[in-house]
Amino acid sequence: MAKRDYYEVLGVKRGADGQELKSAYRKLAMQYHPDRNPGDATAETRFKEINEAYEILKDDQKRAAYDQFGHAAFEQGGGGRPGGFDFSSFADVFDDLFGDLSGRRRGNGHRGADLRFNLQISLEDAFHGKKAQLNVPTSVSCDACQGSGSEGGAPPGGCPTCRGSGRIRAQQGLFTLERTCPTCQGSGVVINDPCRACNGGGRQQREKSLAVNIPKGVEDGTRIRLSGEGEAGLRGAPAGDLYIFISVAQHRIFQRQGRDLYCEVPIAFTTAALGGEIEVPTIEAKRIKVQVPAGTQTGKQFRLRDRGMVELQGTRRGDMYVEVTIETPVNLTKQQQELLREFDGAGRGGDAHHPERSGFFAKVKELWSDLTE
Repeated sequence: MAKRDYYEVLGVKRGADGQELKSAYRKLAMQYHPDRNPGDATAETRFKEINEAYEILKDDQKRAAYDQFGHAAFEQGGGGRPGGFDFSSFADVFDDLFGDLSGRRRGNGHRGADLRFNLQISLEDAFHGKKAQLNVPTSVSCDACQGSGSEGGAPPGGCPTCRGSGRIRAQQGLFTLERTCPTCQGSGVVINDPCRACNGGGRQQREKSLAVNIPKGVEDGTRIRLSGEGEAGLRGAPAGDLYIFISVAQHRIFQRQGRDLYCEVPIAFTTAALGGEIEVPTIEAKRIKVQVPAGTQTGKQFRLRDRGMVELQGTRRGDMYVEVTIETPVNLTKQQQELLREFDGAGRGGDAHHPERSGFFAKVKELWSDLTE
């Protein structure tokens, strides 16, 4: 079966430049790629035919030979390699099928850089969630040229050096060397009349204002990604992403562990001894009463269910733990001092009133039997 004309295979005219060839090739390769046509033998054959045609026509030397001798130029060791599939061709298809990865070149420029923005919020904001207004210094698309880099937004022209391929090849003996085109820096196009506002880059430095929703329950170190809100790409290429790193400021009262909250509350020694009721704050800025039983010791924790933080992207809440510390009174009057001495004297001779102290010294005596009081 006779081979079809390579120009006919790609659907272009014989005088087509490199950019037209690449555009036609990408469109057809995406259409007939095996990943998009699983099990279709006709599509697979067509895909190979498209790659064979582009492999020849994208190379200036091979194309010149084909224009003069046709398919015969590559038959019986004629120097070509039709039917082959080099990695550079596949990379072009891969970019279009699966998107831009790791900042690879796309279109007329380079993908914009990803940006990082550090945002500190309060623990209350983390509990309730909030809408934050950010002012991010970044590069944005030039308004004057609509990001094209050309004065007045005119489309760029094809690179005369590489004929739109973005690469140039040189034959050295048995080897063919390929490198990025120095004229267009691999973009395949050149700006003949650069935009005066952006000097042909297609972007300008500016502060961008963004409204960001901080979800309820967000934790310290959470990262929020805003796709396409990073630095604008060069000459119309895709923009990068903006990553917002959340830090939650230390709270004056509460400490957070996951969904649970902890707070330390000082209480009078009389309340600890006799029992009573205390009021403690909650993260919702409310008050809640806690019953303290008689004989409470420092370090005792009280668990308040469902008074902690809301879980991220959920409805469940953690718990709140109140730990009491017994405060020693200061600046006592003489009468108060006498009453305390009277209380202390009444309690001597027995350990029933001070179980923690008596237990400690009992352990000490077990370790060092020769200690005396």
